[in-house]
Order: sequence, then C-alpha cells, then structure tokens
Amino acid sequence: MGKIIAIANQKGGVGKTTTSVNLAASLGVLEKKVLLIDADPQANATSGLGIDVESVEIGTYQLLEHTNSAKQAIVKTETPNLDIIPAHIDLVAIEIELVDKDQREYMLKKALQEIKDDYDFILIDCAPSLGLLTLNALTAADAVIIPIQCEYFALEGLGKLLNTVKSVQKVHNSELDIEGLLLTMYDSRLRLSNQVVEEVQKHFNDMVFKTIIQRNVKLSEAPSYGESIINYDASSKGASNYLSLAKEIITKNS
Repeated sequence: MGKIIAIANQKGGVGKTTTSVNLAASLGVLEKKVLLIDADPQANATSGLGIDVESVEIGTYQLLEHTNSAKQAIVKTETPNLDIIPAHIDLVAIEIELVDKDQREYMLKKALQEIKDDYDFILIDCAPSLGLLTLNALTAADAVIIPIQCEYFALEGLGKLLNTVKSVQKVHNSELDIEGLLLTMYDSRLRLSNQVVEEVQKHFNDMVFKTIIQRNVKLSEAPSYGESIINYDASSKGASNYLSLAKEIITKNS
C-alpha cells in the first residue's frame, strides 16, 4: 500500500517544488517506487523533471476532472523508479470548474484509488495557496510535509496552514498526519537562519525533520537543466541533504 504525502505551504518560495522533485528522485534512487503528482498550475515540478509542459495532453487537470484515469496520466521520467503525473497551465481553471461539483474535495482521492498500491510513495507538489487544489491534495494524502524557509517570515502563515490541516482532519480526512516540518534554505553563516532553526525546533520538537536542507547553488541550477539534483550533481550538498531526508522518511515508515 503506497503512502501518499502532500508537500504543502501556502507561502511561495519556501522550497516546495525543489523538495517534491528531489525527494521523489532520492526515494527512487533508494529503490522505492515513486509517483510525483504536479498539482501546481505553474507546472515547475513537470519542467524540473525534463518534461515539456506545452506537450502535456493528459495530466493533473484531466485527473481531477475525471476525464482520464490516473494510469493514462502517468509519464515515465529519466530518474530510476520515478513516474510523474504532469501539470499544464490549464490547471488554473480547475478551482472554478470544481466549485459546484459534489464531493469536490475528494476528486483526487477517488482518482488515485486504482494506483495507490502500485507505488511505495506518492508525493503531491501543492500550489502555493490554500484553495481547492491544495484541499484535494490534503484530502487524498496520508500525511503532509511542510517546508519552512529559514528566514524571518517563515513562521508567519504556519499557524494558518496548521489550522487548515486541522480542519481537513476534522471534516474530510481524519487519517491525515503531519509527516514533518522541513527546514529549507538554511545558511549556517546567518544568525537569522540559526534563530529560525532554534525557534522551530523549540516549538515543534519531534515534528521537525532532523535533516535540514542547506542553501546550495546546484539545487537552484538543476531545474533549468530539467534534472533533479541526483541526476544533475549527485556529489553536491543538495543531493546529500535530500538523500538524507529520503532515508529519514523510509526509516520512519518502515
């Protein structure tokens, strides 16, 4: 039975897509069968794995509309053991189109039923909002990873997201768990980075992953080549951080 993990934070630029792509690739390299679902209209996870967004004909949009099955939407990637359900800019329209549908929060959950057992992990890269797309992801997921940038405004908005998680647990998905808070873009030279790490660890102790994702030039470069950090530079700090996170998640779920 595959575990579905949403990677969510309504703040943009906190490393959601970077985490989705590189964690998925790292789990794949560690011989887990992984599916990444791009649930963000910006489709950065799709292009970040070398898929031409313009050529996507069946993706997350069709999945949520139930016009195509999950099996029809799956695309193989260059990374071992990693498949993706890509996104296209047309995903922008889904929020409006689902508004008057029955059980609109359960569209993704229903669509994933038939393939859930085919993978060890299914990761969902969420849009930077708390709209219907993210709600669908949280309703379908078994757990959520929350990336937190090591910067001043990091904790702002975290309360809002945790409240959303609570209300999803109450109304749509009582099984939803917090897999962990992930500290990203850490720079050990900055006093502020260290303060944020201390603050988050003090407030949330066991909920925080031991692995911290450090600022790394290679991590920023990899998407422009359509590659995960594992394919782009396996010896980089970024690759070792995400492999360490993948191992932590495998251990936690074994």
